Amino acid sequence: MTVRENLFKKAIREGRPQIGLWLDMADALAAEIAGHAGFDWLVIDGEHGPNDLRSILAQLQALSSSTAEPVVRAPVGETWMIKQLLDIGARTLLIPMVDSAEQARELVRAVRYPPQGVRGVGAAVARASAFNTIPDYADTASDGICLLVQAESRAAIADLENIAAVDGVDGVFIGPADLAADMGFLGRMDAPEVQSVIENAIATILKAGKAAGILTFSEELNRRYLELGASYVAVGADVTEFSGALRSLRSRYRDGGTAPNEARRAGY
Repeated sequence: MTVRENLFKKAIREGRPQIGLWLDMADALAAEIAGHAGFDWLVIDGEHGPNDLRSILAQLQALSSSTAEPVVRAPVGETWMIKQLLDIGARTLLIPMVDSAEQARELVRAVRYPPQGVRGVGAAVARASAFNTIPDYADTASDGICLLVQAESRAAIADLENIAAVDGVDGVFIGPADLAADMGFLGRMDAPEVQSVIENAIATILKAGKAAGILTFSEELNRRYLELGASYVAVGADVTEFSGALRSLRSRYRDGGTAPNEARRAGY
């Protein structure tokens, strides 16, 4: 066996749009369902979703036959946590709250083996190496790892040019909700002041030769970011889609409504 090519990493390097979805239900079956929906990438959210190492592992296993790239968002950018995520088979990592180039450089070191980095050498007993059936895993692991860092504060925006220039950072993901809050526009990421900063940030990231990414629940904004050159754009979350679909279904039966013909024909 050999390390599989990270097609998501290749696509964003080439600027080919990748449409994604956030997974916050922390459930392997929900992840598997999303994996068959046709998205290019799926974020297993360890920052805001109720995930731990084992639930992330279960979702990686559930997505193993999917064509979507599992992207694991760590709760924080701690080296020991990154080591565990890599060993259970995560190969595309999204790290929140990266405010400086120095921090980005430390994250690059965390995903690489010595002497280029500080990742602990233990893949022989880990899922990442298919339990030691990929003989050259340690030598080739870095080729398949995709490191995405989140810029979501005024400090990150101020140092964005330097963050994006860090060798080993494959993409910079803009966190619009936290950025808006830090700018004094909590809950108002569509404010013109925030949008101006986001659009300039996308241009800065692209100028550095790196991939730009973002998540919003606004189709209008998402299409705008794609037009500006963002290559990995998440367009929703499993929680909000599931909740919205259930409320919509219930509303069709409210106040004595009857089942739609389509549902009756389907045998439900």
